Amino acid sequence: MNQRVSLRGLRTFCLAARHNSFREAADALFVTASAVSHQIIRLEEEIGTPLFERQPRSLSLTATGRSLYEQLGPLIDDLDDAVARHRGTSARETLRISVQPFFASEMFVPSLDGFTKKYPEIDIEVQTSDESAEKHPSNADVSIRIFKSKPSSLMAQRLFALKLVPAGSPEFKRDLRTRGKAIVTDFPRVVHESRPMAWKNWQRVSGIRYPDDSKLVSLDSMIAVARAAERGLGAALVPRQLSDSWFNSGKLVRLFDDELETTDAYYLVYRKEDAGKDTVLQFEEWALQRFADAA
Repeated sequence: MNQRVSLRGLRTFCLAARHNSFREAADALFVTASAVSHQIIRLEEEIGTPLFERQPRSLSLTATGRSLYEQLGPLIDDLDDAVARHRGTSARETLRISVQPFFASEMFVPSLDGFTKKYPEIDIEVQTSDESAEKHPSNADVSIRIFKSKPSSLMAQRLFALKLVPAGSPEFKRDLRTRGKAIVTDFPRVVHESRPMAWKNWQRVSGIRYPDDSKLVSLDSMIAVARAAERGLGAALVPRQLSDSWFNSGKLVRLFDDELETTDAYYLVYRKEDAGKDTVLQFEEWALQRFADAA
């Protein structure tokens, strides 16, 4: 390796190697994926050997790239720690938190003042992103997101299981008729596109049958699902623990008492290498106290 190799290029390489993704490295650096690609190409030219094997839909380290990352990654982390230790004592810390939109609006943001009052020296950046993907965004320090099972590649604390309850507008419930365990009036259903089987699973658990030919409306976010139900478009399965404000306001009402406890759960997650960060541990302690009893 010669003297032309830049620290910026090495840092970019470590991020891309960590995530096996130029796009996620770009998100963390707040640049474009093309800029990351150009930096990696330049680094490969300076070193004189490929560091990544590029396929149309995948990215992986070469043997040289893997060896370089194993040696370089800890050094970059040590460098960041050294810089952090020598910052002025008055410097504020920033914690970047990723949460899914419905959880953010209905449970997280209304509770956040508890954390900011306890730790006034920590600045908060809240990111809301994709509801369906089971991932911890590369540009976040900590996430609270839905996972089907505990992710083994991350530090993870289970908060509470996702429980869905049938809800609709007051007018929708007024017109609803049942005979025994069967719904005998029209029963249009609003469906979250990531949970196409949720209504069938609820029907199996509750024993209440709805008309097989009832209309379906599929939407890509839980906020949109709840809003559609509020407007009378149909019945929706909404997260029971996150919907108190909708029920308390009367905008939505529970259609039946039966609920569906899914196999999914909300987890607090962060990277294993961030397990020693004070801000992450402080947030973890607060979140466990605040949300772990939401069962």
